[in-house]
Amino acid sequence: MTLVPVEDAGDARLADYVRLREVSLRRLLEEEHGLFIAEGEKVIRRAADAGYEPRSFLLAPRWLDSLQDVLEKWPDKPVYVVSEELAEQVTGFHVHRGALASYKRRAAVPLNDLLTPGVRRIAIFDEIVDHTNVGAGFRAAAALGVGLVLVTPTCADPFYRRSIKVSMGTVFQVPWTRLQSWPGDLKLLQDHGYVAAAMALTEDAITLDDLAARHDEKLALIFGTEGHGLKPNVLRQADLTVKIPMAGGVDSLNVASSAALAFYATRA
Repeated sequence: MTLVPVEDAGDARLADYVRLREVSLRRLLEEEHGLFIAEGEKVIRRAADAGYEPRSFLLAPRWLDSLQDVLEKWPDKPVYVVSEELAEQVTGFHVHRGALASYKRRAAVPLNDLLTPGVRRIAIFDEIVDHTNVGAGFRAAAALGVGLVLVTPTCADPFYRRSIKVSMGTVFQVPWTRLQSWPGDLKLLQDHGYVAAAMALTEDAITLDDLAARHDEKLALIFGTEGHGLKPNVLRQADLTVKIPMAGGVDSLNVASSAALAFYATRA
């Protein structure tokens, strides 16, 4: 490993980690340089286990021993050793115990290449703009055996730092890609035999129990944005709509909670 002690928050070598709070600035940097940030030992390790190539590491001294095996896989990558206080100055927030890594993104995989015979359930996140909900949705998908996650063109970035952190790094485990045509790409899924089930509170919606009782061989579950749900053109193209019956005067659940319930109810 190449240890590089750093004591100046303005050091240009730390550019990948500067002002991680600000979404607009991060989006520009990530799109230009093709990177994502992993925070915390478990997430750093999951990114490494998934085969992503690091650009650099930003670590407080306490992490050098526990992450030694990860660091030794990439002896040519710099390990910037900083105090936890300096890490906070650089990033603009309290870093989880002073452990960050910058990783290179991979090129997106075409949808057709991901529709392999073993993928029985697909989750589609449509226009979900909250990074926390995206991360929680991925964590549920990983935990409950969803084979593929698709995000629509306007959905939040699953590889934004907050999404990755909330997912506990499971965004690296579940295959995913961003759709290029929506809801046009839904026809491709249907042509591959997937039943498109839109989660929506419509008058003709069946219950989640009814959906589970169908035992569809291939199922694509579609979840809409936090505020207004799925748009009419998506509902028209779906094969059916599904609702989770509510009690206690509650209108609906958080989208990530709804996804977890749907994944569990339709598990193989």
